Amino acid sequence: MQNLLLRTAYAIGAALSSLSPTLARLINRLAIGRLAQATRNRPHPWSTLSDHVSWRGLTDRSYSARHLPPKAIPDLPEAHRVADLFRVPAGRGQNLCPKSTCLFPAFAQYLTDGFIRTMISNEFGTGETIEDRRRNTSNHEIDQCPLYGRTVEQTLALRLQSEEPGRRGKLKSEMRINPNTGFDEEWPRRLFAPGGMAFNPEFVGADGKPLLDTPLGIDHTTPEMRETLFAVGGDRANAVPQVAMLNTLFLREHNRLAAMIEENHPDWNDQRVFDAARACITVMFIKIVVEEYINHINSTPLRLIADPSAAWKAKWNRPNWITAEFSLLYRWHSLIPENLNWGGAVLRSDGLRLNNTVLLESGLADAFVDVSANRATELGLANTAAFLVDVELAAIQQARTNRIAPFCDYQAAFGHRPARIWADITPDPVRQDWLREIYGEVGRLEFYTGLFAQPRTRDGPLPPLLQTMVAVDAFSQALTNPLLSQHVWGNPAVQRDTFTAHGVREIARTSSLRDVLGRNSQGLGDRFVGMTREGWKRGQE
Repeated sequence: MQNLLLRTAYAIGAALSSLSPTLARLINRLAIGRLAQATRNRPHPWSTLSDHVSWRGLTDRSYSARHLPPKAIPDLPEAHRVADLFRVPAGRGQNLCPKSTCLFPAFAQYLTDGFIRTMISNEFGTGETIEDRRRNTSNHEIDQCPLYGRTVEQTLALRLQSEEPGRRGKLKSEMRINPNTGFDEEWPRRLFAPGGMAFNPEFVGADGKPLLDTPLGIDHTTPEMRETLFAVGGDRANAVPQVAMLNTLFLREHNRLAAMIEENHPDWNDQRVFDAARACITVMFIKIVVEEYINHINSTPLRLIADPSAAWKAKWNRPNWITAEFSLLYRWHSLIPENLNWGGAVLRSDGLRLNNTVLLESGLADAFVDVSANRATELGLANTAAFLVDVELAAIQQARTNRIAPFCDYQAAFGHRPARIWADITPDPVRQDWLREIYGEVGRLEFYTGLFAQPRTRDGPLPPLLQTMVAVDAFSQALTNPLLSQHVWGNPAVQRDTFTAHGVREIARTSSLRDVLGRNSQGLGDRFVGMTREGWKRGQE
């Protein structure tokens, strides 16, 4: 009944918001406020540093925060048994998501890889070893660090740093003619020198150490694969070509904006042009996060807009700090199909890791079109491709290392009615039996398993609690960005000085990835690019 009332309220709000821009902004502000306040506001008392509250625990952001204090669940089932709940049953293919294309999980991965960064040791040749699942290497902001780097040193290594006219404020890139399309395309510089055995010297410091992060999983690649990897700001931005194409898109947009800003401000030096272009890209990206990505997740008819003023006086406007729960709830592995149609061929998804060959061969426009033409698979248990089940196992182990409280505790904390019987988790009697056999009582259900045991919401790609938790963190961490504050974005003089009048105009005319792609690629035409499947309509499920 509560869900029905909410859906009715959002439908009425959607109808009313079409009457006037002022009314639309008011309804949007109320909706965002309700979503962002579904649970307690930051700062959280607890972190993964220790079980008790301490000064270091309240200030050391290299440890993840917690929505709820740690809580042991005694006699948990063997982790491999739980991971098998995610595996596609023998003899059945993956279920497809009615709403989402594969651009949706690609964008989700690109977004979250920028600020959900569990600490991982990855020295070249030693493999991936989790040092401490309680810690992170995050800046805790949506700051486009996959593009710009996490540190000042990384940013400097990625920049041209030139005062020459036409080069000010730009990121390093290279132009290559694509023999398949005939287009001269801009790409990030290559991370490895020809032959793939050593880093490109321009990304190696005077001490002989790399200036940029080593891509995670590099020891599993061949020299030929390494030759396709880009010099980027993050160790995850080369993970798969679907992510690399997004980073490439924003590199092109940054350099386009830098050229435009320099043309209109010829007296500005390299640093000033770079800072303005970076500010524009960051806000433009957040706008896409809300107006394309969150609206795709949104299961109601109310279309949300990226209005920073909704956060200016809100009590949930607090400094960001990524939580241990947030780093777990974004493990959307079951959205990834076993195979992808790309470049006229059927490719195995597990063969795309750390291999940008298909992206370089297809070109940027065709890559976005092909990824958007593939349907994502459905998020939930019994739908994860075989090659990703071990990643599900790692997430289960990470949750246990951090002693994440049971799923029902999080239902209560986020305003959902806690499950009392297995039918409250899923209406599927077969899945009820699976869960009952492994966990016994519903109160012992682990947080990670429970998130994906619930069925999708109607007209949405996510299950109910997962959708609520994503909305809380999305708005309370995106719209609180310092560039969107009342004193920067909300002050007309400071806004013009920070973004330039032309930059503000470019942000205003951007609501989707396709808007950016159309400005930075050739041959796109009127072909479809989007996260929501072409022709999908609400209420058809």
